[in-house]
Amino acid sequence: MKMLEKNGLKISSSLFEFINNEAIPGTNIKAEEFWDKFSKAVHALSPTNRNLIEEREIIQKKIDAWHKSNNDKELNKIEYINFLKSINYIVREESDFDIQTSNVDKEISSIAGPQLVVPVDNSRYALNAANARWGSLYDALYGTDVISGNFDKNWDSKRAKTVINYVRDFLDESFPLLSKSWKEISKIQVEEEKLILLSNSEKYFLKSNDQFIGYNGSKDNPNSILIKNNNLHVDLLINPSTPVGEIDKASISDVVVESALSTIVDNEDSVAAVDASDKVKCYRNWLGLMKGDLTSTFKKNGKTIKRKLNPDRTYTSKEGKKIILHGRALLLNRNVGHLMTNPSILLKDGSEIPEGIMDAFISSLCALHDFKNKKNSRTASVYIVKPKMHGPEEVKFTNTLFEKVEDTLGIKKYSIKVGIMDEERRTTVNLKECIRQVKNRIVFINTGFLDRTGDEMHTSFEAGPMIFKGDMKKSTWLNSYENWNVDIGLNCGFSGKAQIGKGMWAMPDQMANMMEQKINHPKSGANCAWVPSPTAATLHSLHYHKVSVFDEQKKIKLRKKASVENILEIPKADRPNWSVEDINRELENNAQGILGYVVRWIDQGVGCSKVPDINNIGLMEDRATLRISSQHIANWLHHGICSKDQVMNVMKKMAAIVDEQNRNDPHYKKMSNDFEKSIAFSAACDLVFKGRVQPSGYTEPLLHQKRLEKKALI
Repeated sequence: MKMLEKNGLKISSSLFEFINNEAIPGTNIKAEEFWDKFSKAVHALSPTNRNLIEEREIIQKKIDAWHKSNNDKELNKIEYINFLKSINYIVREESDFDIQTSNVDKEISSIAGPQLVVPVDNSRYALNAANARWGSLYDALYGTDVISGNFDKNWDSKRAKTVINYVRDFLDESFPLLSKSWKEISKIQVEEEKLILLSNSEKYFLKSNDQFIGYNGSKDNPNSILIKNNNLHVDLLINPSTPVGEIDKASISDVVVESALSTIVDNEDSVAAVDASDKVKCYRNWLGLMKGDLTSTFKKNGKTIKRKLNPDRTYTSKEGKKIILHGRALLLNRNVGHLMTNPSILLKDGSEIPEGIMDAFISSLCALHDFKNKKNSRTASVYIVKPKMHGPEEVKFTNTLFEKVEDTLGIKKYSIKVGIMDEERRTTVNLKECIRQVKNRIVFINTGFLDRTGDEMHTSFEAGPMIFKGDMKKSTWLNSYENWNVDIGLNCGFSGKAQIGKGMWAMPDQMANMMEQKINHPKSGANCAWVPSPTAATLHSLHYHKVSVFDEQKKIKLRKKASVENILEIPKADRPNWSVEDINRELENNAQGILGYVVRWIDQGVGCSKVPDINNIGLMEDRATLRISSQHIANWLHHGICSKDQVMNVMKKMAAIVDEQNRNDPHYKKMSNDFEKSIAFSAACDLVFKGRVQPSGYTEPLLHQKRLEKKALI
């Protein structure tokens, strides 16, 4: 990288030019002043960042030593908890409080619905996710396995009628009529301030006309009817001249539902950004989203398509006034955590800048453009989700960091809102005190099964061999953790102010299963939950029509709170007597997922992809899934459940299978042709064989090292 010196920093010229020539123009920031304040802030913050990472290692070594000295007896939970308190792993819980966050957009505070996560380095995906605020329910049902049976993807009138019938059932449940079914309605009109539904010239009405919000077109022949349930809008499009409208009794050509209310634009687990060129690509896409001018041009079916951000949607209210509804998801930016550094900027001592500090300054700088045009936040807020924090001190540091950013950019205190990802055990057991540190800017907490399991295993590495990965979801600690997160959020006053989130549905092709299972997220009190695609967001939105999350939260507040004792139940196997076949099957499953993800990360720079599992079921993989799989094998190796030769044989066997699964990818480089020369295979092996000594079991240090090695050869 070409570097230049500025205010005691060595900065990549591409990053410097991006900030000066693209990010700053159009704001009230002066470049010279920015770099002066930025340098002072970075040099003031970096030592604390470094100390916090060192503290993680100190605490981990104490926990390892405790387990080693106590592994000849049954775990005494009281002794264990007292020990964790003595090393400040568990801090003292102070008095109750309510969060005080203000100027929060309604998508965060008072509307419950799906949340997308999208890699920021792919402009097309980012635009699709931003535009996923509204989705065609007809398309989502027609193109997925929610409606069973084989069909012609171009047009199948029989399947279309099945979809229409499914949607009528949804309307009957969520927007019931006084004495008829939506299936019997043949025409829709507006009369005075009421929605009129006709069947054989007889007029019928909604049970609650309050659900009728507005329309487009004329009252006698509207082309769009806007209705609302549980704060979510549904737009009935009426057009008898379309193939669907032609066969629909009421000429409804589509049903467009409010879907992904918010989207996390991700700089972290789902991207492979290791140097200045990668980071500038990420920042440039975020800047385009904040300016509202991001576009993506691509070819599809031989045609050139240009994608851009959707406009707002306009309607006439039933009272005759103009209604404007936001056309895009509210965008949150997930920054990098505290661990990683980046070579884009070097400090006075020659060390790399902590990447999370760099992300906070630059993503907030880009967001200043939204303060003017309000394409995203209507409350002049910047939403930053902060992952992988360990305990209250690290959350406190994030608060200090955001204060420095606000001061540098000259924006109002607490303009930068924060989301805490509850995915490390030290944050879980101290969640209330973590929230206290950012009580004036907190807008989001969530649970993340995979990263949380990775940390669970690494923290308790010396306690013994872990149970099978598939059994983790049934373990005591996990269910308690999921409930605890909601309990703490509600006790800190999140309801109506902030999001309580749940994790990802990782099987994007299995929408029928998602529709059966993911309704449990709104039932659990989560007012947002992650989905892998706009289609999944559209389908998952139906769950929020069925379940009033805020009513569920009122009930949950009355239940007995989950216990720390159960959260600290270590998921180790009791005197395992597993067969070689069972062990190899588990190793193969883990190895296949690791290799399938890592080979694309290292060779192609793809940070998130749908990877076929051992049964050829496509799973959305990112670094969180990689962390749990690599830590699981590393743990079994450490405790003698398997041998190094056994694992290496499995890795080579599964590499050949992964190669075969990718045979149709013209950019794919086989690992099995030459294991010794495959950097991707080497990276996957290192994640396993060196997994014991990776900081908190994270995969980023090794991945970044190997990706840089690969990029040097390209």
